[in-house]
Amino acid sequence: MHGLKKKRRVQIVLVAFAALAISTALIGYAMRDGINFFRSPSQVVEEPPHANEVFRIGGLVEEGTLQRGAGETIRFSVTDGGATVPVTFTGVLPDLFGENQGMIGTGRYINGVFEASEILAKHDESYMPKEVVDALKEQGVYQEPNGS
Repeated sequence: MHGLKKKRRVQIVLVAFAALAISTALIGYAMRDGINFFRSPSQVVEEPPHANEVFRIGGLVEEGTLQRGAGETIRFSVTDGGATVPVTFTGVLPDLFGENQGMIGTGRYINGVFEASEILAKHDESYMPKEVVDALKEQGVYQEPNGS
């Protein structure tokens, strides 16, 4: 009788461990498309990601590269001072989007062009996303915003 209780406890522990492992695997599988890593333009140029990888890129919209009104697709380049990546986007840009402004885009890097599915821009005169500030500081081109 004593051996049967011990055997049952071992079975319960093994089943619980298996259930935990399966649930962890299922959660990881479900989250794989929901996690987007941030990369600076320098990181994208140094180690180009696979064409099917969705990630976020951020930096400053390079002056003189914003092309609007040439069809549905808007073209511009994003830079962190160390490298520049051309970007295409089909859709409506945020109101505060412009040249020499901070931005973050979500999309894929295909054939040397970042094809954005979503573009975010700064939301006031002095805000810049932390990831963009860090990337610009790393390249030595970050300037503190003027204002209070």
